[in-house]
Amino acid sequence: MKLCALLLLAGSLVFACTITSTFSDTFTYASAAQEAAERGPDSGTQTRVPGVMVLPATGRPFSARGTTEWTRNVGDGSVVKTHLFAMVARDSQGRIYRERRHFVPDDSNQEPQKHEMTILDPTTHTATVCTVAMRHCTVSEYHAPTTFTPQPVGAFDHGTRFLTRETLGTSVIDGIDVIGTRETVTLSAGAVGNSQPMVTTREFWYSPELQINLAVTRKDPREGTQDIQLVELSRAEPDPPTFQIPADYVVDNP
Repeated sequence: MKLCALLLLAGSLVFACTITSTFSDTFTYASAAQEAAERGPDSGTQTRVPGVMVLPATGRPFSARGTTEWTRNVGDGSVVKTHLFAMVARDSQGRIYRERRHFVPDDSNQEPQKHEMTILDPTTHTATVCTVAMRHCTVSEYHAPTTFTPQPVGAFDHGTRFLTRETLGTSVIDGIDVIGTRETVTLSAGAVGNSQPMVTTREFWYSPELQINLAVTRKDPREGTQDIQLVELSRAEPDPPTFQIPADYVVDNP
């Protein structure tokens, strides 16, 4: 009889402990879920660094590997260095192909991941943007000038910015003659919420033959330094498949 009573008491304690443990775990999970749910969605900070701009000029084919080195000084005094490469090409018809890839740490052996491809076609006036992860493309209208005229020096933006320009002479990049130019923009205090005047510079090495910049250096205290170059440059006609949408991609036409 005593043995039965002891067994019953032990079973009750085990059952009570199980209930307590289960309730505690459930309460912990519920609290964690409640804490995780106490905010709305957020996309985070996203920055896009444009590569060398290419106009749809005809009769000036090329293909190259565009490289970007991005150096930023952050608030704690440390330096963040990242880089990427992305292919870019233009055929004799003026069609343009270019990739977008993610930055990777400068000391990393990772290959920058390709996440987007764009095909700009001045003959059909279409811009096709393909997302690699979704294997999906959208097509929209495309109209772009074939030439570019730099902004005149002097004050602009209602006098809050002032542009100066200086010539850096000539040089040769990958056997191609280039002309160097440096542009400096001084932003008045308050122009972009800045408490003091701020200076940004851009340096260009331009090929009149190809009508593109083969190298660009941007220096902005807000964004750091971006060194962009076209390397492994070929002036041969790019392969026609370069400007074709992959067969396994779904295309949404306008």
